[in-house]
Amino acid sequence: MHNRRLFLKNLITAPFLLSMVCRCGKLSAKQLFKISLSEWSLHRSLLAREIDHLDLPRLAKELGINAVEYGNHFFMDKAQDKGYLRNLKERCEDFSVKSLLIRCDHEGRLGDPDESARKVAIENHYKWVQAAQILGCHAIRVTADSDGSYLEQQQRLSDGLRQLCEYADDYDINILVENRRGLSANGEWLLCVMKMVDHVRLGTLPNFGNFQVEKDEWYDRYKGVAELMPFAGAVCAQTGEFDAHGNDIRTDYLRMIKVVLAAGYRGHIGISYRGPRLPETWGIRATKTLLEQVRAIMAEEMSS
Repeated sequence: MHNRRLFLKNLITAPFLLSMVCRCGKLSAKQLFKISLSEWSLHRSLLAREIDHLDLPRLAKELGINAVEYGNHFFMDKAQDKGYLRNLKERCEDFSVKSLLIRCDHEGRLGDPDESARKVAIENHYKWVQAAQILGCHAIRVTADSDGSYLEQQQRLSDGLRQLCEYADDYDINILVENRRGLSANGEWLLCVMKMVDHVRLGTLPNFGNFQVEKDEWYDRYKGVAELMPFAGAVCAQTGEFDAHGNDIRTDYLRMIKVVLAAGYRGHIGISYRGPRLPETWGIRATKTLLEQVRAIMAEEMSS
């Protein structure tokens, strides 16, 4: 199903882009992908209570970004507070900022070996599915935490994801799995999980930086992103430190964005700045500039 959807997306997108080039003579960079802001980019300021979760739409707009991705860390006690959620939605509307998704953590393991604990974890995510619908998001992001052998973890996680997808289907909300730690940082492993679940609501959220399988073992990030892109419902541009030319020191962004675009993806790429050195807004701006520069290069290449 996902391969068929990707084929159709490419079938539709390619002629559209070609026609735009023919009419305008040059492809607009913004036609390639849009830029969003992950709330975790501001986690130091949020945890220090220097800013409030409700400030996110305004701050995004001030940074020149028109879409946001929430972190449930910052409103854990408000998931079922409809008044609070509507207030947040109104703030987004006031600043013309779009709500894309909620990143969900600390709600249990969807692949827990214990079936009772797995069921609790699944049900813990229900409120975030409902909150996502109220906010106008298209998805929630979950993690692939489990335990056991390679195959056991795939089977357990597949069971948890399938049950959650069936619930989310009634709310028109997608479930996106982010590569993050352990086996989920193995692109082949997570790709198999996608195929095992085989549900239209299930997708991936490829993160450029999260490919550490073990302490001293890293999965090839370009290979991993390429494997996960056919199922991608969002993409995460994680940055940490930059060189003197403004490039991320761990990821070749031009190479990585080529991987993303080659898959036919034309959605949002979310800024997730996690560096310890720069002030958070500086790090966000540096990541935004990097993405814009790469986008312009790609638009030029695709227009020539």
